[in-house]
Amino acid sequence: MARARKTNATKGSRAINANTGRPTPISSALTTPLSSAYPSTNTSEAEYDVDDDVAKLQAGVNSLSLSNQPKPRRVKQPPFRFLELPSELRLKVYGYHFANTGVVLDLDPDNYKRIHQKLAILRTCRLIHREASYHFYNTHPVRIFPTHPGRFFKTKKPLLARMKPCQRESMSSLELRLGPGWSKPPRGWVVNEALGLSDCVNVFKLTVFIECDPGNDIFRGFRQPNGFYDRFSKSLLSDVLDEMPWVKRIEFDAWPSVKKSGALMRGLMELATSRGLKIVWGEERGWTDEEEVEPQPALNLNDPLFISHGNPGVMVTV
Repeated sequence: MARARKTNATKGSRAINANTGRPTPISSALTTPLSSAYPSTNTSEAEYDVDDDVAKLQAGVNSLSLSNQPKPRRVKQPPFRFLELPSELRLKVYGYHFANTGVVLDLDPDNYKRIHQKLAILRTCRLIHREASYHFYNTHPVRIFPTHPGRFFKTKKPLLARMKPCQRESMSSLELRLGPGWSKPPRGWVVNEALGLSDCVNVFKLTVFIECDPGNDIFRGFRQPNGFYDRFSKSLLSDVLDEMPWVKRIEFDAWPSVKKSGALMRGLMELATSRGLKIVWGEERGWTDEEEVEPQPALNLNDPLFISHGNPGVMVTV
């Protein structure tokens, strides 16, 4: 009986392994101290967390108080008194305003983007309308006949005919561009009363720009025979000058492929000389009063017609 009590007491404290008869080890999870299972909170970390929460709360209170404060009243800037500037400075301002509207005025699908929005300044007042419109049309040459390859190329009403007489009176230069439609000129390229050249009383310079000369050999087989386009161009220029007898200056310019010695240019220069007009030259082609110098053709060293006899600087033609 006493023996049984001893066995039960031993079993309560440590289990006996049936195979070895030795006590079985108890799991460390059951013997882990309470302090290691639930570590105590660090005093310094607890204080840091509290301070952080207090700082966030204080920032929220500050932002709330700032949002409740009335916004400062916006001070309205007085308008700039543009008309009190001297007229010379106002013209400078108009020049900067119309800087990106192009060099030559013509019927173009992009006119609404480049020009129409800039012309809104003309609706400000009468004085600005008079000054700005005069500056715009006086500094931008107007193309007599449209050359943009689109729906305006064959129109019967060019840009010059669509303008008002007061706008045509402000112009100082016009441009006649030849070359487009060299095989069949548009029917709208006719000088008549509706074109409005008689209103351009302040035009002092007429620019004739030639894009191509159909008399060149590269147009052989495609051009109309017997110098058709040469006669057409000369007749068109003559009709334009008849409508504006006050023009005393004509400027010739062209693309690099056009020769001054060609039939087209010779006919136009003869017409200008016969009317006593002063001939000047544009910057694109670079012509001068001197005779045009024809560039020498470049020699091809691989051509079999040229053989070098020992000296690379001497070429002998076979």
